[in-house]
Amino acid sequence: MKRDPQETVRPAKTNAELMARRRAAMPRGSGQVHAIFVDRAENAEIWDVEGKRYVDFAGGICVVNTGHRHPKVVAAVQAQLGRFTHTAFQLLAYEPLVELAERCNALAPGDAPKKSFFATTGAEAVENAVKIARGYTGRPGLIAFSGGFHGRTMMTLSLTGKVAPYKTGIGPFPGEVYHARFPNPLFGIGVEDALASIEHLFRNDIGPERVAAIIVEPVQGEGGFYVAPFEFLRALRELCDRHGILLIADEIQSGAGRTGTWFAIEHSGVVPDLITMAKSMAGGFPISGVVGRADIMDALGPGALGGTYGGNPLAAAAALEVLNVFEQEGLLARAQEVGRRLRAGLERIAARHACVGDVRGLGAMIAAELFDGGNHDAPATERTTRIVAEAARRGLVLLSAGSNSNVLRIMVPLTASDAILDEGLRILEETFDAVAA
Repeated sequence: MKRDPQETVRPAKTNAELMARRRAAMPRGSGQVHAIFVDRAENAEIWDVEGKRYVDFAGGICVVNTGHRHPKVVAAVQAQLGRFTHTAFQLLAYEPLVELAERCNALAPGDAPKKSFFATTGAEAVENAVKIARGYTGRPGLIAFSGGFHGRTMMTLSLTGKVAPYKTGIGPFPGEVYHARFPNPLFGIGVEDALASIEHLFRNDIGPERVAAIIVEPVQGEGGFYVAPFEFLRALRELCDRHGILLIADEIQSGAGRTGTWFAIEHSGVVPDLITMAKSMAGGFPISGVVGRADIMDALGPGALGGTYGGNPLAAAAALEVLNVFEQEGLLARAQEVGRRLRAGLERIAARHACVGDVRGLGAMIAAELFDGGNHDAPATERTTRIVAEAARRGLVLLSAGSNSNVLRIMVPLTASDAILDEGLRILEETFDAVAA
């Protein structure tokens, strides 16, 4: 039946109505943790379409380290909006993206000259890092790690070290990708075990002379906020140097100041050859990139790198202002303080609830892993799901992670006040008392 052009469609005002529309209009493969629709957000607070307020401990999946709608970031984007919104950088360039490259080059660790390339999503950054690595080395092979997450495109799914829900039913994936063990002392996997698994690959699956790159998250994101031991990262650097392999640090979730340094790998003193970045680098605006040694970045010829929306001028303006905000507001130091406060709060909860088997993290990238009966062989997946749902009911937005979805990860904006942090921790503690006893 045709709709009367004069008829006014009443906008939905409840989460339930909007969820019904969403389910009818969008595929179920596009998941959603909370049946909540946002009306507005400010720093570390969110209000839904029904007017309910939430403390945001998820940060848009670690995308708003500088908070929702930071006024300086908003002002920078508004200023750019008044000039132009898009030209396609490879057609008609603009200075903000060049300046962003200069600043990213200066931030990347190591003394060698750097260059940066910009895309739109984290998966694109990883895809392009793979292209650059293969182009520079002339080799096909890639080594990633169990539990790692690098994106949902076919190439990045091949690198991702978790099957459900990401890989289920959609293979085959691009070849010449191999997985080694990620060191995890909580489950008895030491640094030597992880390194031995790489040597096992060299002996049984692919010779080191055919490996273009090893890609590693200095802190695994979707994998559960497991911190790569610094000793392990240093050993990877030595192994890569020995065999002419490039080391790629995937900093899409751990970067942009989340751990108290701009890139998490800086804590180890290791200098990677390439770094992928995205998420919080533009305070909620879509941009991603690869920064690395200039000679490696220049391996591909003109036209091999690009993308219609890559390095969008609005996102470039936002990213530049995010860098300014970090400097002006001392957010790297604030990340360390936020991390200490969060860790202390989670440890208080752990002291009262045996299901919390581990509290860990680096800087403000903090997580708690839950087990049934305190048994590390019994991940508390269902309990974790109930805690996430109950916390939302009480006004706290959380997100789980891990191969067994039994990790609570906290990605609160670094600009959140102590009062907001304490409020969120209080709600979380009350949630545990109600659900996890």
